[in-house]
Amino acid sequence: MDSLLSLAAQNLISPIILSFVLGLAAALARSDLTIPEAAAKALSIYLLFSIGFKGGVSVAAHGLDARLLLSLAAGVLLSFVLPFLAFGLLRTMTRLSPIDAAAVAGHYGSISIVTFVAASSVLQGRGVASEGYMVAVAAAMEAPAILSALWLAARFGSHNGPAADSHAGGPDGGLMREILFNGSIVLLVGAFLIGLTTGEQGLADIEDLIVAPFKGLLCLFLLDMGLVAGRGLRASRGVLSAGLVGFGLLMPLCGALFGLGAGLVLGLSSGGIVLMMTLAASASYIAVPAAMRVALPEANPSVYLTLSLGITFPFNLTLGIPIYIALATAAGG
Repeated sequence: MDSLLSLAAQNLISPIILSFVLGLAAALARSDLTIPEAAAKALSIYLLFSIGFKGGVSVAAHGLDARLLLSLAAGVLLSFVLPFLAFGLLRTMTRLSPIDAAAVAGHYGSISIVTFVAASSVLQGRGVASEGYMVAVAAAMEAPAILSALWLAARFGSHNGPAADSHAGGPDGGLMREILFNGSIVLLVGAFLIGLTTGEQGLADIEDLIVAPFKGLLCLFLLDMGLVAGRGLRASRGVLSAGLVGFGLLMPLCGALFGLGAGLVLGLSSGGIVLMMTLAASASYIAVPAAMRVALPEANPSVYLTLSLGITFPFNLTLGIPIYIALATAAGG
């Protein structure tokens, strides 16, 4: 317990986490502090390209093997299965309608790439190595949860609603295109392939751009994310019941345990297990909300955005990642 508290304290006083806390506090205090939208977009593009490229370089150095393929398969399976667990918890703990519960559940099977990046940075700061191909696992886990959410909505939602009419037989081509060609996925996978193709020499060519400035720009991005989360919390106070808040804190821990089991079965390093746990514990607030707006327009965005961005995201950044590191270290010996 003492080591867990020490790890949590170290994580909480890092510049990355404190930048998020600053943004959160500023928004809750109704400060006029803001990050221009164009700058925030540029920061997200930089972070996705950097993490994807470095992951590709790591795979090029490591080589393609069965463990990588099995890790991808495990990530896809986790993304597909976790929404069913989330849906069951939501229907037990809250009074959400089946459509809202399905929409929320989809967020908790998909992933938060920013939480993944933050966990990677914490591991790097502690000198803990991890498998570079975990970035490919992150990309693979974006879409399957959306399909699970649509099935849950069609199966348990109103059979007279638009979701049932449009998606009872599965998502249409337009929705699948939006899922698969979502900008974050295209950039992450594309950068990964560039890094895989160019290898160590490619990294050396642009190292000054994607290595040295990375943590500083991540701080600015998380400052903006804190502002967004704080404004969402301030605007959605009436939406959050005790059951929803409880779910937002319980579900990441449940997902992390699934990720821990998968990492141990796959034989990942301690760092790789932490990243698998982080992916399984995180909740999407970019790709899935965009898909839900198209697929389940009757679902309430204030519920799923507030839960994923206002409750689970801060929990993972401040307490979740230290817990996952402690559990992975203990389980891995």
